[in-house]
Amino acid sequence: MKRTILYFSYLITFLIAISGTSFTMKQMNTLNSPVSSETEACLDCHSVVTPGIVEDWSSGIHARITPAESLAKSDLEKKVSSPKVPEELKNKIVGCYECHSLNTAKHADSFDHFDYKINVIVSPSDCAVCHSDEMEQFSVSKKAHALDNLRKNPIYSTLVATITGLKTMDKGKIRESEGSENAKNESCYACHGTEVKVTGTMTLETDMADLELPVLSNWPNQGVGRINPDGSRGACSACHPRHSFSIEIARKPDTCSQCHLEPDVPAWNVFRESKHGNIFHSKQTQWNWSRVPWTVGKDFKSPTCAACHNSLLIDQEGTVIAERSHDFGARLWIRIFGLIFSHPQPKDGRTYLIKNQDGLPLPTTFSGKRADGYLIEKNEQDLRRTQMEQICTSCHSTLWTRGFFRKFDATTAEADKMVLAATSLLQEAWEKGMIDNKNPFDEHLEHIWIEQWLFSANCLRYASAMSGPDFAGFKYGWWKLNKTLQELRFYMNQNH
Repeated sequence: MKRTILYFSYLITFLIAISGTSFTMKQMNTLNSPVSSETEACLDCHSVVTPGIVEDWSSGIHARITPAESLAKSDLEKKVSSPKVPEELKNKIVGCYECHSLNTAKHADSFDHFDYKINVIVSPSDCAVCHSDEMEQFSVSKKAHALDNLRKNPIYSTLVATITGLKTMDKGKIRESEGSENAKNESCYACHGTEVKVTGTMTLETDMADLELPVLSNWPNQGVGRINPDGSRGACSACHPRHSFSIEIARKPDTCSQCHLEPDVPAWNVFRESKHGNIFHSKQTQWNWSRVPWTVGKDFKSPTCAACHNSLLIDQEGTVIAERSHDFGARLWIRIFGLIFSHPQPKDGRTYLIKNQDGLPLPTTFSGKRADGYLIEKNEQDLRRTQMEQICTSCHSTLWTRGFFRKFDATTAEADKMVLAATSLLQEAWEKGMIDNKNPFDEHLEHIWIEQWLFSANCLRYASAMSGPDFAGFKYGWWKLNKTLQELRFYMNQNH
């Protein structure tokens, strides 16, 4: 059967190659490195069936270097971190079969594909065969647990269900329903990830054969906390999109902008209007986005998200400024996004485990007291802050850098005070029975309060952290913080 299929696939490839639309032998020869017979079979068909995928892959690093060649590079230049890459994979380029055939026994989405066992989804556990350090770092991060940090935290899950709940009108009244799974998947879970499950099989008729394919629920999705059919967490393709898996794309802030944008996480928007963003937009075509390690001032002239949060950075003498990390919170000492106040970074990426003094799964109480046992301690905060300052001082003077961080500290504290003022008013409304606190997110007064900490305060903190003054002033920041506080007070006076 396999021989017959290969014969027909080669014949089809040859015929279409004449018209110049197939992945031809000439193109194959440009790969320079050995291609496995299994991947050749994939390319023969998929260059016709899904040519975009093949072209994308052929332009990427996986099509141009073997794991053995990568392992032979210097420690700073290596992109393969696993010390024990299987022998059968070392001397072949990383092609279709090398990724889609790994760990099939663990993959519920595995299926028979022309006598090969193939997985639909390439998971972080599969990528870890070559990139074990990156997988280990990512696995403890908040991103890896992003879905469960929503689902397993009853407060966050209530917020998600409330804002995505379908509502209809019945005799002038709003009729509520549970949160729509489709709405969750299209909004919160699009970034946080879905749990992808195999729910059955389907028959797909093709010109070559009828294929029995797994049916996947909550798919497609490339959220950072996606739970895959092999039980692993995450989607490397969230930052390194299929099938080029480009480090250039991952480093550019456009990738981060898919999820980190206004009004709740306005990192991209603030960066875009900052001086760093201005330089990026003006000069990015002159930068070397793919070099590893990344040399400050030579390969790039202004920091992007990746430079500050995870890339391996060196100076022009080759001295390491910052180690690579795929735990994107590892360099952060403070968390400026959260419900409801800023706080030190959590010790564990599973933030749903946190319990504050009121017994709630939140890093602070509603009065601002921190759940210190679950948050990094002062010495760790100082260490991380020093590491971030070293990145800043690779371009800026010490005086500039210290002045910047002093401003950031002051602004963060002021934002928290404004959130506390709004939260105090909300608690007063609950205590007086003006509104019901069984669900803290479903009434008009509570919606105003949500805007105070989720939108306005976050925007102010991000504006300070990344120097975007409009977001600190009239966009969302101080203007909205004061306006929202006045709206809360007015609403309470009207309903007293």
